[in-house]
Amino acid sequence: MADNNVTDYPRALHPLHAILLAFPLPLFLGALLSDLAYSSTYEVQWTNFASWLIAGAMLTGALVTLWALVECVVSGRQRTGKHFAYLIVLLVMMAVGFINALVHAKDGWAAMPAGLWLSVVVTLLALIASWIGYAGLRAREVAHAR
Repeated sequence: MADNNVTDYPRALHPLHAILLAFPLPLFLGALLSDLAYSSTYEVQWTNFASWLIAGAMLTGALVTLWALVECVVSGRQRTGKHFAYLIVLLVMMAVGFINALVHAKDGWAAMPAGLWLSVVVTLLALIASWIGYAGLRAREVAHAR
């Protein structure tokens, strides 16, 4: 008689993946805070600072998205809907972040208020991606008795 035990267990991120995932949220949050500072002071250096923070977030976000894409392809039958949700949130975060980078490339006040709102959206997306990633992706394990 075969005993089929199905066990759900949380699987932690690879340590390097976890380190890379730690960067986009604070960098996008820093860009949002820089946009808020610019909207209250009109000091152009704040938009320059936000642009550099967005560039750093996009670099590390691209590495995280690439890692998640490879993991989603390689995991095969073990992948769940959470893997796809994580990948989709990362892809949307990268798309909105790229648009945000283009808006911040404008001159001074021309980037406002669109840059501020895009920074809010991309920061929330980075928060959601971090939440899903650090919560642990579940994999299904099926044990078969001899």
